[in-house]
Amino acid sequence: MKLRAEEAGDESAISAVVEAAFSGHPHSDGSEVGIVERLRSAGALSVSLVAEDDGRIVGHVTFSPVSIADGTPGWFGLGPVSVLPERQRGGIGGALIRAGLEQLRRAGAAGCVVLGDPAYYTRFGYYHDPALTYPAPMPEAFQQLRFSGAPPKGEVTYHAAFG
Repeated sequence: MKLRAEEAGDESAISAVVEAAFSGHPHSDGSEVGIVERLRSAGALSVSLVAEDDGRIVGHVTFSPVSIADGTPGWFGLGPVSVLPERQRGGIGGALIRAGLEQLRRAGAAGCVVLGDPAYYTRFGYYHDPALTYPAPMPEAFQQLRFSGAPPKGEVTYHAAFG
């Protein structure tokens, strides 16, 4: 398996992976494919990586810019992360996340936020900080990973592609 940047012509395979990964998922509202497509159309896929195995895309991850109420620049949001159901729990998602976070660090990003299961995302260094908020039913599921600079404060707004 190899990880690489999304390339022109990958769009339909990525959409198929995202759709399959979130189909029937209890925390999905079915908007994930549209989010990726709108981010792409807006030029807001700061990092878009695929996992390719034997010429087939089996996983995908995106990172896009976010805004923080205190004006702190250089922050990004992780997601969606998608892996074909038959390939989940094999380390593909984790490899994509680590590779994307490393690209953000090398590019000089200040940090990254994610809305997701703390039991999963803490392994990448994410943690909940009540000073950084996002309107979610479970506030502790909103987490940050700071690379540099002072800790940001206030509400986070994702790109308009998230709806």
